[in-house]
Amino acid sequence: MTSSPAKTLEQGIEARLGDALAHETRPGYTGYRVEAARLVEAARTLRDDFHYDYLSCVTGVDQLPEGKLEVVYHLFRTQGGGALVLHTLLPRDDPHLPSLVSLFPGAELQEREAYDMYGIRFDGHPDLRRILMWEGFAGWPMRKDWKEAFYEQEGKPFDARWPGGRARRSEDQNPFGSNVEYPPGFTLEGYVPEGEDALYASFGRIEPGGNGSGLRTDRMLINLGPQHPSTHGIFRMVAVLEGETIVDIKPVVGYLHRNHEKIGERNTFLMNMPFTDRLDYINSLSNNFGYALAVEKLMGIRPPERAEYIRVIMAELGRISNHLWFIGFLLNDLGAYFTPALYAIQDRELILDLFEAITGSRMMCNYFRFGGVARDLPEGALERIRELVEERLPHKIDELDEFLSGSEILRGRSIGVGVLPPERAIAFAAAGPVLRASGVAYDVRRAEPYGIYDRFDFDVAVRTHGDVYDRYLIRLDEMRESLKIVRQALRDIPAGEIQTGKATYQVRVPAGESYARVDGPKGELGYYVVSNGKPNPWRYHVRPPSFISLTPLGEMCRGQKIADAVVILGSIDITLGEVDR
Repeated sequence: MTSSPAKTLEQGIEARLGDALAHETRPGYTGYRVEAARLVEAARTLRDDFHYDYLSCVTGVDQLPEGKLEVVYHLFRTQGGGALVLHTLLPRDDPHLPSLVSLFPGAELQEREAYDMYGIRFDGHPDLRRILMWEGFAGWPMRKDWKEAFYEQEGKPFDARWPGGRARRSEDQNPFGSNVEYPPGFTLEGYVPEGEDALYASFGRIEPGGNGSGLRTDRMLINLGPQHPSTHGIFRMVAVLEGETIVDIKPVVGYLHRNHEKIGERNTFLMNMPFTDRLDYINSLSNNFGYALAVEKLMGIRPPERAEYIRVIMAELGRISNHLWFIGFLLNDLGAYFTPALYAIQDRELILDLFEAITGSRMMCNYFRFGGVARDLPEGALERIRELVEERLPHKIDELDEFLSGSEILRGRSIGVGVLPPERAIAFAAAGPVLRASGVAYDVRRAEPYGIYDRFDFDVAVRTHGDVYDRYLIRLDEMRESLKIVRQALRDIPAGEIQTGKATYQVRVPAGESYARVDGPKGELGYYVVSNGKPNPWRYHVRPPSFISLTPLGEMCRGQKIADAVVILGSIDITLGEVDR
């Protein structure tokens, strides 16, 4: 009997790196354990010799029972296939390990987040600062022994509120104090914003330069945002300019951070489903999809056939809705004001009407469940969907293409602007439309099919120039492919159940880890979930495409005009609820 390609690949890795990698032996865990001293060597070999060129997810985990911290890496091959998982355990009191940014630049913001939340220091990182919390914040909030102000208990539902309903002030019972007091010796008069100093210092010394015309110019540092109408929310870009040309630019995030993941670890598994709606609130159904898949992997269950088809229909309608919204707001970023933008997004309202009829909500849908969906389609929904995808939406997409794609203004502001070459897009872990517009035909629905996507005939939309214009065109292409998928799903959807087993308010999730990902409208959306067999997740982590796609922002903006920064940011398509979580 011949070995499968995956088995052959695994054997080759073990033959080459057997002294550096050891199989993970904890029940329910997968992948390899690697010592911190061998991490860079192992990662380089996996990238260069075995083509694991896409570092999708980097996350910290508190292994408090073992007295350790852990960093987990999920590597993929853009040729397709499943994940290779690396686990590195670190001492809790002084956690250090080498940064992988030199090999995988896409790890930059993710390593900063692991430092910010867990206090894990990545030696050699080019700019290791807090990213979601402010620099003066005390402690590492995702550690299990960190307690927030007015802490009550580790997990919900809290005894103080359930089931007796006795009322008391948790502030009076809190053994940790307010946890919001100024540190000893702090005075407002003597306060120096260390975070700002560290941010500005990360650009290096700002020196005079030349603008190419022979004139001596001064370099200038400016801030766009966080309260700026063109930064798509509470978001800030710090730019170094030479005249109007961008020398360097850095994203500054965290203004909307509410520690979604800490909340997720206090909730029960099922309580987290409506919380996922609040990530990319434009695409709550894709958020539901990825989280459901991660927990279903741990539970070892699959939804019924009808529920699988409903999931695909809803997810692809959500993709079309997102891309209509994207085109409308890209026009706004280009200076078209709101009337043309409204024309682009008016048909999105018809999709939201469907979502409201099916789920009960236009945006925060809370529709998926472990093992299926919350309720079946109402009477007449399939007919209305069929009318949209066969009649109205194809004409709408063609109209947008005809009216906009040849526009002299759109082409002049977007062709050759914000170029991201394919090899750099992979290195930066760009995903979805940003990656495919750079010529990389990588789509999770094809590379590692989930649900029933392997049953559908559709093309992976890809463009080749990697500029703003191609990032606009790729959304038109993707909407057309989504229409193809929905038509096939409508043709084949069976009757039957929409839930595996009986719906309950509490689910039993076996101990172990899982990582599930979907190709959402903004790119690869992943969930890393660890269960210890109890009602609440031990670790709940979101791999947010909006956040990670900001990593190459500086590279895309260097050499462009300051007015182009707004357009380049718009072409990435971020949602701040997902960026900051």
